[in-house]
Amino acid sequence: MGSFPKQISVAPMMDYTDRHCRYLLRLIAPDIQLYTEMITAAALVRGDAKRLLRFHQAEKPVVLQLGGSDPALLAAAALMGEEAGYNEINLNVGCPSPRVQEGRFGACLMLEPALVASCVLAMREAVRIPVTVKCRIGVDHQAEYTSLYGFVGQVNEVSGCNTFIVHARKAWLSGLSPKQNRDIPPLQYELVHQLKRDFPALCVMINGGIRSVTDVGAQLPFVDGVMIGRAAVANPYLLASLQLLHFPGKKVLSREGVVSAFLPYIDQMLQSGVKLHSLARHLLGLFQGQPGAAIWRRYLSQHASRPGAGVTVIEDALIGMN
Repeated sequence: MGSFPKQISVAPMMDYTDRHCRYLLRLIAPDIQLYTEMITAAALVRGDAKRLLRFHQAEKPVVLQLGGSDPALLAAAALMGEEAGYNEINLNVGCPSPRVQEGRFGACLMLEPALVASCVLAMREAVRIPVTVKCRIGVDHQAEYTSLYGFVGQVNEVSGCNTFIVHARKAWLSGLSPKQNRDIPPLQYELVHQLKRDFPALCVMINGGIRSVTDVGAQLPFVDGVMIGRAAVANPYLLASLQLLHFPGKKVLSREGVVSAFLPYIDQMLQSGVKLHSLARHLLGLFQGQPGAAIWRRYLSQHASRPGAGVTVIEDALIGMN
């Protein structure tokens, strides 16, 4: 087992882990690693990089996840991320969506380990911050462990990358939708555990189907870190329990305290032109499993999208629960 500090993180999730979500999650758990949504290297280099890279310093440490397959473009994008203040760059080699495949990035790159190695090497040569890879155990009809072992070995040997986050499911590039790819291919945690045993000097983290404090605890003896996905959407306060158990010593706010701490940020964002719905949607699951949770969700859903909605909607939702 390597000498890496154990890490718990929230997965990069399209249309969810935006800057508002990350600010909220950081209020809940000071030591959980946070990731951006995937941003394509081309969008950064050729588009509105200032808007795409925008984040609040309070979110840190935060990882910028990039998508792409052009080493020069990825290197340029990684450098932009470093200059913007991100703590780490992660390459997406796990997303199975058809749109992503058309751009020749995401999970289809697992079929091209030499190209991935070239991309990661170019990124590592461009920046001083860590560059990591997030992948699947394999794609389509690949022999799962043989292909995973070969992929990780080649990328590590050529690029020097020493950190791999592995979603413990295959990706099917045709026949399954992105949503189905998150549920239908069976979870094979033992393959990720085997990868850590075979590459003890590498930092290996596991992702996929991990939904509770118990699930996290069951994985940590075998790997260096655990990444949680949709469970953090449904129940963001789960991260507070993980913070208390695995990173004790820092103050953890109550759910009501999280709302109070989030209100000044909401007010600031509203003044800058952000709509309340874009902020309040990340609060919907905060009281999951608590008395009044349904009232909270219903009130926010009904009122946050109304024209001119402000912080009083959040305050009134809190009052309505009691």
